[in-house]
Order: sequence, then structure tokens, then C-alpha cells
Amino acid sequence: MTRPMIRGAAWAALLAAILCLAVPAFAGQAEDLALRTTPVVRAVQSVAPAVVNITTARVVERQINPLGDLFSRQFGNNPFFRDFFGPGGTRRFTQQSLGSGVIIDGRQGLVLTNSHVIAGATTISAKLLDGREFEADLVGSDPDFDLAVLRLKDAHDLPQAAMGDSDSIMIGESVLAIGNPFGFSHTVTTGVVSAVRRTVRTEQGVYTDFLQTDTAINPGNSGGPLLNILGQLIGVNTAIQAQAEGIGFAIPVNKAKRVLAELLDQGFVSHVWLGLWGQDVDQAMASYFDLKSVSGMLVTEVTRGSPGERAGVRPGDVVLSLEGYGVEDKTHYLQLLRNFTKDRTLSLVVLRQGRRLEISIRAEAFPGGEVQDMAWRRWGFSLRDDPAVGGGLVVTGVLAGGPAQRLGMEPGDLVMKVGGVRLNASEDFTSAFARYRMHNSLLLAVGRGGRVHYVKLRL
Repeated sequence: MTRPMIRGAAWAALLAAILCLAVPAFAGQAEDLALRTTPVVRAVQSVAPAVVNITTARVVERQINPLGDLFSRQFGNNPFFRDFFGPGGTRRFTQQSLGSGVIIDGRQGLVLTNSHVIAGATTISAKLLDGREFEADLVGSDPDFDLAVLRLKDAHDLPQAAMGDSDSIMIGESVLAIGNPFGFSHTVTTGVVSAVRRTVRTEQGVYTDFLQTDTAINPGNSGGPLLNILGQLIGVNTAIQAQAEGIGFAIPVNKAKRVLAELLDQGFVSHVWLGLWGQDVDQAMASYFDLKSVSGMLVTEVTRGSPGERAGVRPGDVVLSLEGYGVEDKTHYLQLLRNFTKDRTLSLVVLRQGRRLEISIRAEAFPGGEVQDMAWRRWGFSLRDDPAVGGGLVVTGVLAGGPAQRLGMEPGDLVMKVGGVRLNASEDFTSAFARYRMHNSLLLAVGRGGRVHYVKLRL
């Protein structure tokens, strides 16, 4: 049987018919792909290469019980057995932790992340979406703002995220997060901005001006970017509400920009002050000033030449709010100040002779050069650095009749810690004084004769 022959013209006609059938299918796929490439997808494609997974290692010491893990599981929480058998010494372990970050300068290899992600780390490494991994150096960190800047070693021409404007954020606006939750690298989650200017209280203090989002943020997301649908960085994911679902918090990028500028310039963020000293408002004061609640800070002194004096704040004023946040007491006032950077103009609402006044004050860096004089008058002792002691500052003088003398401090003592601030250099003492300068009592760790004593300084 002879097979039919398909000549040239017939082949051309058949091929044309096949192409006519195939082109609509290809065109349909392209249209589907275009429809599926939503703004969220484009944002992820744009920024994901600039998101890094951060791995840190730190050395920790743990007590080792001589009876081993079995004893610890059976009786380790029983104080009788723990005291009877003793601690059994310590061992050093290398502990790893995970976090996220975002490249903000690809030319210099700069990464923005949370300070708690890299706190205490002995080594830091960052891995990109394309698989490249770099060791990182710490440029600067500030726990009060929970922000840190890293520089990737031998890294050049990297992708970077575009900075947005967090002041223009709208509640309900769609946002997305990219991070490293539980080690699942470059995980994308989406949601909306739930609220702005949120205040969060922790054991470390009061943090203000957070963005709240229902975007899923889990352990390991810390330090990663919060993005708008244009792929612009509008926040740094930093915290979750452990008791709830759908409540996460991010540091606004405009706040991060101000912190970033100081970290890059000097490696730390200057403490700010307004030059105000005060005391808590009690019930009698609240009645006298006709306040609806027992809150606020009564100004008792305004430092000469300070921002407060130049702005017209007077002793006897009651500070009611700072930058829109109600002031509860003097400790809360100091905690709120820790959320602002130098040279920023702040709004202060005070009560004066029954009238509420709004005063604009430009915050300044805390005058570190005057700390020793202030501490001498307020706390009654002076300190100096001594590298030979290997930690702590040496007491050089004790004010006669002052709080330190009443406590029994002497020249030559070592002050190892003030409140929650460990002292290794004079800058640490400036930080401690800025934080606790209006407290009525102070917990000190004082070294004498090779032993460390924890004592309370009453002011």
C-alpha cells in the first residue's frame, strides 16, 4: 500500500493550522502570568534578594550538676536537692540563634537589623537569597531603639532595599514581611497596618511609636523588613505579642533612619535630655493642680542653658505629655526620652497655673562632660576609668554627708554596675546616669576586697 505524499504547499498549510491552535494557548498563559503577578509578588521579587538570614554564635556558661541530666530532670527545680548537692561547676557552650536583616546599602554591604538579634554575639554571618554567605562586623548597636547596623565583609555591589516614608503610612494599608522564622529562610507573610504610634512595655522599658501589623511575625523574623506593596522598606520587624495572634510590631523606618545616621557616624546613639528635673505627682498634688488622675511629673529644677530653659519651661510646671504620649511619672518621662534622638523638636504639654501650654523643645545630646559634676551632687561619688582593674570604674571621691558616704562607699571601691547598666568605660556611666538620674534609690554592684556587694543607694 502506498503512503500518501504531503507536498510543500500542504505542509505549509498544516503548520499554519497547528500554529493557529498553539498561539492562543501561549497567549493565554502569558495573560494569566501577568494577572497573577500582583503588587505583592512584584514587591517580593524586588526586595527578597536584599533580605539576609542572620546566624549568630555566642558563648554561654551553664551550671553542671554532678549527678547529670537525670538528676536535673528529676530534682533540678527542687531547692533542697540543688543546695544539698551543690552546683557542680560550670561549662561553656556555644549557642546559636537566628534572625533576619535587610541590606540598605549594597555598595558598602550595610545591613539593618535588631540589636537583640546580635546581642552578645561572638560571630555573625549573613546568607543571601542567592546562596552567598558573608561574615559580618558590628558597626553600631543601640538596645534602647533595638536597632543595629552590620557590615558584610568583602561584599560589594549587593542588592539593596529602597527606603520608604513611614510618616505617610495609612491604617489598613497592605504590607508584607520577609524573614527567617524558625529557620525557614526567606518566608513571606502578608497583612495590613493595624495601627500606628503603639507603645509597648517590656522589662527593659517603654518603647514608643511602633507600627502594629497583623502580618505573621514569628521568632526569626526579628530584624527583617516590613514592606509596602511598592517594595519600599517602611519598618523593621521587632516584636510579637506572645499571648495573642495577629499582633506584631515594627520600628518605623523614619525613626530607624535617624538612629542609623548616629550609628554610622559614631557607633552609638546619644542619650538626649531637655534639662528638666522633677518628682512624681502624688494625690495631694493632683488635688492642688485639679488633675483628673495622679499622673505627670512636677518640674523641680531646670538646668541653666538647657533646652528646657531656652524653651521657657519653669519649676512648678507639671509635665503632662511628651510628643503626644501621656507622662505617668518621672521614671516614665525618662523612659519616653530614650525613644528620641538628638536635634529632634519635641512637643511638651505642661500645666502652669491652671492652663495647659504646648511647648516645642529641641532635644540635645546628654552633656557627658557634666555627668561627673551632676553625679557628685546627686549621688555623692566620682569615678574614673582604670583599664588595669578589668571591669568596673574606680571610686575617686565620696561627698561628705552625701548618699554614697551614708551607704559606706570609700575611695578605691569599684562600681561594677549601676541599675541594669554594666560599667566598663566612662561612656557606660553617662548612660547609667542619663537613665537613672531622677530615681529615689539605686541598686549598685560594688567591688571591694575581691568580692562584689549588691547595695542600695538611697537618694
